[in-house]
Amino acid sequence: METVQLAITDVPYANALREILVRNGAFEVLCVDRPDSVLGGVLVLDADHLDLLPAPLANPERVVLIARNDPTLLTRAWEAGVNSVVFEKDPLNTVVLAIMSARLRLPRSERLTGGGLEMLKDSEIEEKQTGDSPPGKGNL
Repeated sequence: METVQLAITDVPYANALREILVRNGAFEVLCVDRPDSVLGGVLVLDADHLDLLPAPLANPERVVLIARNDPTLLTRAWEAGVNSVVFEKDPLNTVVLAIMSARLRLPRSERLTGGGLEMLKDSEIEEKQTGDSPPGKGNL
């Protein structure tokens, strides 16, 4: 299951987005006060939470920024390396699409494990995808 961290100050907006993502069934959604860049997966942030992360971002492809259409904010996001920006007034389905896009930009092993901390060999990735054990690793 994919991890998505929601660090959004607007609680009703965060709850509505969380509900859509949970209903999808492909995501483990964590609503956080402070985004954890060590935890793998996608980070969905607003401007207040973007400022909590060190700039430039280590893995900006993981970040989806929800922002107002403010040139100063957008410049800060650009300088931090953010690739995906969705405006606050955009429909939630647009945000979900940006999250799915960010998920696809993650390294393959991170998408399968839900985190960036576990490195998998190609045979282990194949095993997770197919459920088949490679030769010499029988199923119990």
